[in-house]
Amino acid sequence: MSEWNDVVLQGMAAGNEVRFFLAYTRGLVEKARQIHDTSPIATAALGRSLTAAAMMGAMCKNDSDVLTMQISGDGPLGGITVTADAACRVKGLVKQKDVFLPANKAGHLNVGGAVGRGVLRLIRDVGLKEPYVGQTELVSGEIAEDLTYYFAVSDQIPTSVGLGVLLNKENYVEHAGGFIIQLLPFAKEQTIRWLEEVLAGVHSVTEYFADGYSPEDLVHVLLGADASIEKTTVPEYYCNCSRSRVEKALISIGKAEMESMIRDGEPVTMHCDFCNTDYTFEIDELKSLLASLG
Repeated sequence: MSEWNDVVLQGMAAGNEVRFFLAYTRGLVEKARQIHDTSPIATAALGRSLTAAAMMGAMCKNDSDVLTMQISGDGPLGGITVTADAACRVKGLVKQKDVFLPANKAGHLNVGGAVGRGVLRLIRDVGLKEPYVGQTELVSGEIAEDLTYYFAVSDQIPTSVGLGVLLNKENYVEHAGGFIIQLLPFAKEQTIRWLEEVLAGVHSVTEYFADGYSPEDLVHVLLGADASIEKTTVPEYYCNCSRSRVEKALISIGKAEMESMIRDGEPVTMHCDFCNTDYTFEIDELKSLLASLG
C-alpha cells in the first residue's frame, strides 16, 4: 500500500503555456475493484477510465457540471461507463467484469485487446437544454491513447494523456494514477518541442509511483521545477444513489405498474450497478408509495 492519499493536482507550467492535471487514485480504484469484484484486466481498464474521469471532473467550470465517458468497444469487456462531477467524485462500471486474456507483447495486461475497437463518447452536462456530446473512434483501446486522440480531434486541444493501474501479486491495486497535459493556444514552438521531448521519455506513470515519487514529485519531474500547483482536490469513488432516489424512480413508473407489482405479492428489489447496492421494497412499502400518488 502506498504512503500517499488520493489527489488530483492541477496547475500551470512552462511560463503558463502548458496546463496540467495529475492524479493519484489508488484508493478509489481499489474501492471500485472491491465493489465490482473485477478481474485484473477489468480492474485496469475501469481504473484508467475512473482516473481520467477524475481529472476531467477537475476541468469542469461549474460546480453543477457532470460528465459521462462511455467506451464502447467490440472486445470482451463489452464497454465501460464512468461519470464524474466538478468535485472529482467518480463512479463507473464495466459490462463484463470477469474478462481474462493473455498478456500483450510487452508482457502487460492486454487492456487494448479487452476493449477492442469502437467509439469513445464524452457527454458533458453543463446545465444547458441539451448536453454537449463528442465522439471519436477508439484508436487502440488503451484508453490514454484514445483520450489523447479525442482531445485533439473533438476538442482540438493538443493533449497528452497518461494512465496506469499497477496490481500486486494478489491482484489488489498497488498504485494508480495518470496525467493530462495540454498546450495552450499561445504556446511557443520551443515549448512544444520541449514538451514532446519530455513526454517521449515517459513510459509508465505507475513506475514513478512504484519508485517512490510522490504525485507532487511527478509534477516537477515531468514539467520542471517551476511548474506551479494551483489547486488540489481529493477524488473519491462516490455513488449518489439512495433509498429516497430509488423511491422516486419507483413512483415515476406510474400507478398501473405499481399496482401490478403489488398484485404479484412479492417484494421488489432495485439494483444500482455503480455501487452494487440492492434496495428492497416490501409490499406494504409499495402500497405506501402508491398511496402517495393520490
